[in-house]
Amino acid sequence: MFDTKIGIDLGTANTLVFMPKKGIIINEPTVVAVSLADNRVLAVGQEAKEMLGRTPETIVASRPMKDGVIADYRVTEAMLRYFINKALGKVRFFRPEVMVSVPGGITSTERRAVVDAAVAAGAKTAFVIKETVAAAIGAGIPIAEARGNLVIDIGGGTTDVAVLSLGGIVNATSVRTAGNKLDQAIIDYVRRKHGLAIGERTAEEIKITIGSAVAVNEEEQMEVKGRDMISGLPKPVTVSTNQIVEAISEELQEIVRAVKTVLQDTPPELASDIIDKGMVVTGGTALLKNLDHYIAHSVGVPCYVAEEPLLCVARGTGVALDNLDSYKKSILGVK
Repeated sequence: MFDTKIGIDLGTANTLVFMPKKGIIINEPTVVAVSLADNRVLAVGQEAKEMLGRTPETIVASRPMKDGVIADYRVTEAMLRYFINKALGKVRFFRPEVMVSVPGGITSTERRAVVDAAVAAGAKTAFVIKETVAAAIGAGIPIAEARGNLVIDIGGGTTDVAVLSLGGIVNATSVRTAGNKLDQAIIDYVRRKHGLAIGERTAEEIKITIGSAVAVNEEEQMEVKGRDMISGLPKPVTVSTNQIVEAISEELQEIVRAVKTVLQDTPPELASDIIDKGMVVTGGTALLKNLDHYIAHSVGVPCYVAEEPLLCVARGTGVALDNLDSYKKSILGVK
């Protein structure tokens, strides 16, 4: 009667909550607004994101997750409590079992911080699972088979690349270059090229609206408003798709290098499977136009974007929690 299992994709940019039989029930930005006067959490999620870059001195709106790991423990705990309460209601008879996804390169201390924060936020038991494993499960990849599968999970803070076989990770790497670094590259480019200061939200909007991983013949254009670096006054400029391609090229090359590093250390039999099946891209940044073509061309191995890439990790955490025995090899921690 009471479904008390929750899968949480605790991302740097977005947090998604999955409940078995219900699917994704929450998808909100990982942002918290705190009042400095009384150290109180004012808003979480979408409401807090609206405040980014627009708060008075007495309020700080920030992202408590940095590069996929907890940067501010207390705020993360408050955020997890908010999401658990929103999923189950404040009045409940059972404390839920919670499965939280974490980046591949996380340390045991960082992993313990995630488990502790989940338990302090109201979980009865907390498990953690690596994002690439959860992404593969959520994308419907049969990871239990004796065949190689390569998953590239590109989120907001980290890119995790892993070769999976027989339910476990054979070879993996994690780099702290992902969606947020692409946004920062766009901010730097617009400042350098147009002498215009823009914020994170504007950079993300540019990336989503006209961004592409490869140059295109028919460019899209977008008017961007910001602060002129010389006069200090508001000013609009127009940016185009191929300018954004140029802006983010170095960051994309770093992601490709991570994929190549993993492939170079992959056993030949599994490498052969990957060439046959292709590489799978998941995570919110997988939605960048032509990213799969860029990776396939750079690496020389077929590549495709999973269906609903933003939801794969959250869906995978829920499925793994519902089938603990099947995935016990892939689950890292418990409390």
